[in-house]
Amino acid sequence: MKMPETIDNVMFAPCGMNCLVCYKHCYHKKPCAGCLNSDKGKPEHCRKCRVKACVLEKEIRYCFECGEYPCKPVKSLEKSYNTRYHASLMENSRRVKELGLAAFMAQQKQQFTCPDCGGVISLHDAECSECGQKPEKAGLE
Repeated sequence: MKMPETIDNVMFAPCGMNCLVCYKHCYHKKPCAGCLNSDKGKPEHCRKCRVKACVLEKEIRYCFECGEYPCKPVKSLEKSYNTRYHASLMENSRRVKELGLAAFMAQQKQQFTCPDCGGVISLHDAECSECGQKPEKAGLE
C-alpha cells in the first residue's frame, strides 16, 4: 500500500492509534476504513474493542475528551504499545490535542512513509508494506 497524499483524519482511532499504519491495514487486500467506520475488513480484536465501545457509548470521538481519561483500558493498551512497539498512543493523543489532527497526521505521514518506495511503514513491525524494507528513517527502533 502506497502512502496517500494525505492521511484521512478518520484513520485516527479514539485510543490514539493511526489506523493507516496498523499492520492489519497495511497488508490486507481490502483494508479497513478506520476504527470508527464500518467493521468490514477489521480483525476480530478491533471489532470487539472495549475502547471503541466506550467512546461510542459516551458519544465522544476520542478518549482524551473523556473526564476519566486515562482509564484502565487505555492505560493497559498504552503499556502494551510501549512494551511491544516502543510507541505511545497517549503521546499521540496529547499531540493531537496540542497540534490539531491535521498537523499530527502530516507528521505521521512523514514518519511512516518509506523513503525507498513511498509505501506505508507499519507501526507494529516497522516494515514497509510495499518493498518489505525496515527503513531506519521511520524512527521506530
